[in-house]
Amino acid sequence: MNTPCPKVGIVSLGCAKALVDSERILTRLRAEGYDISASYDGADVVIVNTCGFLDSARAESLEAIGEAIAENGRVIVTGCMGGDEAAIRAVHPSVLAVTGPHQYQAVVEAVHQAIPPQHDPKLSLVPPEGLHLTPSHYAYLKISEGCNNSCSFCIIPDLRGPLASRPAADILGEAERLAEAGVKELLVISQDTSAYGLDLRHAESNWRGRPVRAHLTDLATALGDLGIWVRLHYVYPYPHVDEIIPLMAEGKILPYLDIPFQHASPNVLKTMRRPANQEKVLGRIRSWRETCPDLAIRSTFIVGFPGETEEDFESLLIWLEEAQLDRVGCFKYENVKGAPANALADHIDEDVKEERHLRFMEAARQIADSRASAKVGKVLEVIIDEVDEEGAIGRTKADSPEVDGEVYINGETDLSPGELVDVEIEAAEDYDLWGTLVARKTPARRRR
Repeated sequence: MNTPCPKVGIVSLGCAKALVDSERILTRLRAEGYDISASYDGADVVIVNTCGFLDSARAESLEAIGEAIAENGRVIVTGCMGGDEAAIRAVHPSVLAVTGPHQYQAVVEAVHQAIPPQHDPKLSLVPPEGLHLTPSHYAYLKISEGCNNSCSFCIIPDLRGPLASRPAADILGEAERLAEAGVKELLVISQDTSAYGLDLRHAESNWRGRPVRAHLTDLATALGDLGIWVRLHYVYPYPHVDEIIPLMAEGKILPYLDIPFQHASPNVLKTMRRPANQEKVLGRIRSWRETCPDLAIRSTFIVGFPGETEEDFESLLIWLEEAQLDRVGCFKYENVKGAPANALADHIDEDVKEERHLRFMEAARQIADSRASAKVGKVLEVIIDEVDEEGAIGRTKADSPEVDGEVYINGETDLSPGELVDVEIEAAEDYDLWGTLVARKTPARRRR
């Protein structure tokens, strides 16, 4: 009788970059003959991939580790909080092993110690594109690790190290395998996407018989040749981003930029150690939209940063109204263990942070509602994410999964996730749209 394959469960916390780390770990383990368990009780060991950026995220990570120990008992910890092994073991001394972020080999070796593999690796156990924790029609494509910036509120360079870019050919090979497997949308991620290739001095590598530089412009151009949606996240507004906008206007990549502006007041930006010429940025946004009128811009901001005055906050609201950003998220400042901002003077009272957060989000909602309402009567291309007994839910090119708006197509129950359709927009509210199916385009392709 065959012995059952050892099973591994995983809990993945934090950002999309951590999710890609989890996918890589599972791909390696699956290649070695491990099965993946969707439940605690079905797993021989559980991996918890932690987030360690904010104090609230560290608390969530410790809670998740505790839950895994209570439900399973055999737990391996990895991820950003894994860099602080003492803090983890102080609360959960029974964990089997602790490793830091993107230490894939160390995690695999810890799994080997807990439950040895039954046999030598058999690559046929893993599809060519690897294993993914996202739905089959979209996938995250991580182009680099780490970061060279020194923002005062952030410890990512301490957690994940300096910028370490992947060669362009490696990225494009992975992207091509994903496209061949039926992925319809690639979400390009890193800590600083605009800085891609700086550490490699933009070295060329060979893909499809031609050299491609490790540079965002060249990479975006090549990804655009795959014929699927390509969405850029975590783009800092460096000057060469201007070169990307024509690619969006041509339809090679999606007209979407995720730019973490964080604030608009020069005083606050200086204290944050971030570029402070937001007036110049407003001019560039206007120029981008002249080149690509359909451009959607998403951003995140921090309110209640130490020293933020009411005047600083009001300047942020004025800037937001001028910028007319399509999608906006906002965080109330909180200390991050080890971040220089902790030592700044004039920390803001929590009640003030909450009041500013509410005012900011209401201003952002009104802008989003106005921009969404302008789409009523238009026919937009939509990618389907879910289908149930009431109809289908999808997203436009202006919407990234999990973080942006959705399109509701009531009554259309025979569509499939990953299918591209044309929808006439009939109603809008805040970030979401409602519409009627006009045409089915390409059917969903199923991952092999």
